[in-house]
Amino acid sequence: MIARSFSRKKNTFKQLSNVLLMVGIIITLTFIFFAFSAPLLENMGIIQDPLESLSNPINQPPNSKYWFGTTGQGYDVFSRTIFGSQAALKVVITATFLSLIIGVPLGLISGYFGGKIDKILLFLMDTIYTLPGLLLSVTLAFVVGRGVINAALALSISYIPQYYRVVRNHTTSVKTELFIEAAQAMGASPTRIIYKYLFFNVVQSIPVLFTLNAADAILILGGLGFLGLGLPEDVPEWGHDLKLALDGLPTGIWWNALFPGLAMATMVTGLSLLGEGLSERLNPLHRS
Repeated sequence: MIARSFSRKKNTFKQLSNVLLMVGIIITLTFIFFAFSAPLLENMGIIQDPLESLSNPINQPPNSKYWFGTTGQGYDVFSRTIFGSQAALKVVITATFLSLIIGVPLGLISGYFGGKIDKILLFLMDTIYTLPGLLLSVTLAFVVGRGVINAALALSISYIPQYYRVVRNHTTSVKTELFIEAAQAMGASPTRIIYKYLFFNVVQSIPVLFTLNAADAILILGGLGFLGLGLPEDVPEWGHDLKLALDGLPTGIWWNALFPGLAMATMVTGLSLLGEGLSERLNPLHRS
């Protein structure tokens, strides 16, 4: 009876996990679709140029012509919200890929060779890891300036230690397996062992970490934009639009802040659900 009840609860949890994973996939794919189709939608006349302001009335509430209303500068909020997803994906994907291509090889090298190189890299990564991600990103963004690549660089630094630590720990445990010892006995070079035998055995959790870092990066990018340290002003970005909306909030102009903030929260939620769902699928403890 107890076993049956436990099995029923486990199946219910698995079904809920699958539902949340599907919700995360749908939300993420929706934002990806809008990011890629935004220029096409503009050319078709469905949405306005996000930088057009002179032809629009200011502070118009949502209506049939301006679906999300207009800002105090005359921008169409719907257009800027759609194009904001494009800017967010550009920066976030670039930042997470930079972190991945730096952190994963360093983790493999550190975990396999050990010794002094492992101690040096571990000390360096732990030092970076102890710094708050937002504070580190703000400092680097202030130094390198605005721009998609610059913002991606500022974001990526704080995520490199996460990939490094995960891959290093897995490499340290996997390198003692029999198939690694067999490869070494057959005369395989360290490079061949790392990239042929170790790599695919230690990267199972990377997709999960990638999606969760992407969700966190969207929030940090929004914070940089709110502080005026993110992207140039001619690039629609949710954090910058939230900053522009502050002046209108005391007078009841709520739509300028609601829709960019809602888009940011929804995209973060979708990526977080996707990451948690992947974690359940890829973790061997949850497969049975």
